[in-house]
Amino acid sequence: MNRTTLGLALATALAFTATTLGAQAADYRAPRNGFGQPDLQGTWTNASLTSLQRPAMFKTLTLTEAEAAALEKRRAAARANQDKPTDPKSGAPPVADDPGGYNASWTDPGVSLGRINGQVRTSWIVDPANGLLPYSTTGHAAYIEALRKARNSWDGPENRPLGERCILGFGSTAGPPMLNVLYNNNYQIVQSKDAVAILVEMNHDVRIVRLTDRKHPGPNIQPWMGDSVGWWEGDTLVVETTNFNPGESLRPYFNNSILLSPNAKVTERFTRVSPKQILYQFQVDDPATYSQVWKAEMPMNSAPGPVYEYACHEGNYALPGILAGARKADKEGRKIEAVDVSGR
Repeated sequence: MNRTTLGLALATALAFTATTLGAQAADYRAPRNGFGQPDLQGTWTNASLTSLQRPAMFKTLTLTEAEAAALEKRRAAARANQDKPTDPKSGAPPVADDPGGYNASWTDPGVSLGRINGQVRTSWIVDPANGLLPYSTTGHAAYIEALRKARNSWDGPENRPLGERCILGFGSTAGPPMLNVLYNNNYQIVQSKDAVAILVEMNHDVRIVRLTDRKHPGPNIQPWMGDSVGWWEGDTLVVETTNFNPGESLRPYFNNSILLSPNAKVTERFTRVSPKQILYQFQVDDPATYSQVWKAEMPMNSAPGPVYEYACHEGNYALPGILAGARKADKEGRKIEAVDVSGR
């Protein structure tokens, strides 16, 4: 079986499983752990072809299974083509500013679109209805400026994005909200009576959600991933996060980059809807950046595990190489060409 056929078969199996899970969700009751809490423990993944915002090619929140299968087949074929071995007779690539990126074998974006209650989703955002981030005028200007700085500042490591510095994963993998990216989309949840720990595969971060103390610290305390407190509403774990570190305001990931001000509040809801799936819902309340509270939901599907170490800086020469190139340009009196981000 070739990769394309295998990818399509897997996507079909996942679609059937998602439909089955949707049917089960209505009468499913999550098992309890030793503390009597709904048991969310295990390894989960949000890898998916669906992304936070709705691509322009889609006009609705949902697709039919036939439409989804056709798209998944095209994606599988494209990935198989990208994953072909390099032809040793092809010679050196043409001279260019961009030497190219990863071979596709290093990526793991998922093989199927996300499905919730048996519905194929074209975006995680459900409100606004257009599936797009509702930036205010000032919020969008702040986003563009943050993106410009991230892509055009080479004075030192402090100006580089957190993913390059191996502090947090790129995009918003660490969250909250926790979003899928190109690879390393696994999470491990561990519960105790008084706390829930969420291990993020990239960059081996652990977010601790306090269950007994729901008071956030003063505004001068701004940890990475914010300060999270939680409580149970029936079978749902509700998590409220505030006190975000200004250093993680910009979370760059291609067209699904997001900006959160330090004063944002993110409310997440984790509900186990089947033995194999958690429904992850969240809303972002950030008047400094957005014109309204926006809401999204995605499935987190069970994964076999374990979650291995993400050794970000081990053998990684990218950041010193980038900065060394900038210093060489300085020495030679050359101005580094700026990247235009006005349309992104």
